[in-house]
Amino acid sequence: MKDKIINIPLADLHPFPANPFAVREDEQLQDSVRDYGVISPLVVRPRDYGGYEIISGHRRKAACEAAGTLTVPAFVRKMDDTAAIIALVDSNLHREHVLPSEKAHAYKLKLDAIKHQGVACGQLVHKSRDMVAENESGRQVQRYIRLTELNPQILQMVDEGKIAFSPAVELSYLKPQEQADLLETMETEERTPSHAQAIRMRRLSADGKLDMDTVFAIMTEEKPNQKEQIKLKADNIKDFFPKGYTTRQMQDVIIRLLTDYQQRRERAARNRDTR
Repeated sequence: MKDKIINIPLADLHPFPANPFAVREDEQLQDSVRDYGVISPLVVRPRDYGGYEIISGHRRKAACEAAGTLTVPAFVRKMDDTAAIIALVDSNLHREHVLPSEKAHAYKLKLDAIKHQGVACGQLVHKSRDMVAENESGRQVQRYIRLTELNPQILQMVDEGKIAFSPAVELSYLKPQEQADLLETMETEERTPSHAQAIRMRRLSADGKLDMDTVFAIMTEEKPNQKEQIKLKADNIKDFFPKGYTTRQMQDVIIRLLTDYQQRRERAARNRDTR
């Protein structure tokens, strides 16, 4: 039976309750709706108590509301919850900008649906996570799902790019109170953990040795990339050295001269003190 397209009043359309994708304002889409209408129909399913539930098209519906459109074309399909979840996730993962938190919750939602689908059909679904995404491995899917274990405020920092993906995965293994201690330390010290620091905290947590003092000690360490460095380009200083000197030889001479300079200063200071 072919899908049926009908025009549905916006008032009869309702969001999917478990939708993990945020509906953000899209001015370009709004302009398109004003100029050309909705080119790609929504996908909806009938609700038992009236109206329709959106499977694909939450952003298009929002654009129609902003553009003042009263009705929208939609495919009406009868789907159970499992099929609806899989269709919703698949229709949104191709979007250009998907936040790590959205992908994490979407993968978890779809993985649970696939497992439920297998149980309902009396099948054993091995490595279900490999079936979640076309362009990412099952292991990467599982790493994204780990992010759902993060404190919401820490997860928001991942979305904002303040914490990178790999350390975020490690932090997801910390207990809730440990994550709360980490969040407090990050806020007061205005620092975020490196991958190496996140790994250390995960290991200490597994051993039951991660408390507030330990979190603070790790987070206030000076990272290698936070140390001030003075860089001299060889081209800028090569004229001060014999022709053919290597960079290493130049460095040795500079260190030796600085050592001599420091010793002269110390001798001068001692002479002043003995006067």
